[in-house]
Amino acid sequence: MRNILLTISYDGTNFCGWQRQNGQRTVQEEIEKVICLIHKKPISLFGSGRTDSGVHAAGQAANFHSPIDSIPIENYPLALNSHLPHDIRILKAEEKPLDFHARFSATSRTYRYFINCAPNPLATQMPYVWPIHRHPDINRLNQMASHLHGEIDCTTFSAAEDKSLSKCRYIEKAVFYVQDDNLVFEIKANAFLWKMVRSLVGSLIEYEKKGFNGEDFKRILSSKDRSLAGVTAPPTGLFLWSVGFDGKRIH
Repeated sequence: MRNILLTISYDGTNFCGWQRQNGQRTVQEEIEKVICLIHKKPISLFGSGRTDSGVHAAGQAANFHSPIDSIPIENYPLALNSHLPHDIRILKAEEKPLDFHARFSATSRTYRYFINCAPNPLATQMPYVWPIHRHPDINRLNQMASHLHGEIDCTTFSAAEDKSLSKCRYIEKAVFYVQDDNLVFEIKANAFLWKMVRSLVGSLIEYEKKGFNGEDFKRILSSKDRSLAGVTAPPTGLFLWSVGFDGKRIH
């Protein structure tokens, strides 16, 4: 028995998210179908976390247990990609200890959100950005984002439907930077609440437009009042960028 970790990229436009759902097209189900085809038996795939409908991934991580020893590990990407739809690509396969789990062994997740600031974005960019048609003050945005560091109660930016027992998350990094016509928000944490990144991005862009500063954001964050959050940014600009396994696991 081998435990195989896959690094996966997908275009989330035409998926109802990562997690398997009856009657809906999901990334997990599409990959499981191909794994089962190769193994000629049902095989479960375990992701590092869920992405919602319309959200993309540059480096999702997922593992499965394979009873087949005859397939060289380096051949798995080609074998899977030859059967997968073009909006899913397996980038890498590697063998892990049998007790490794893509979700429970992960120590960090990094997301990037792409905001297009051009007056008229290219049509080919539209599925992968949030077009806002203006250039926000990046210094003001980063003043606010600087308060997203360490152990934080993120209730203000949680969805009402989030069932997490704790709203606290440990955030290692949160920063805005410019990349061509895009403003990119990168955030790295041990884990995230449902729709938390999109809520943060939409709120920060709204706060910047209203002239809020770092202290205003700190007060809103500390309030734990969801009514003070701004709009939720659309899923189109959000990418699960990478999953880390070599850090220290924090709750």
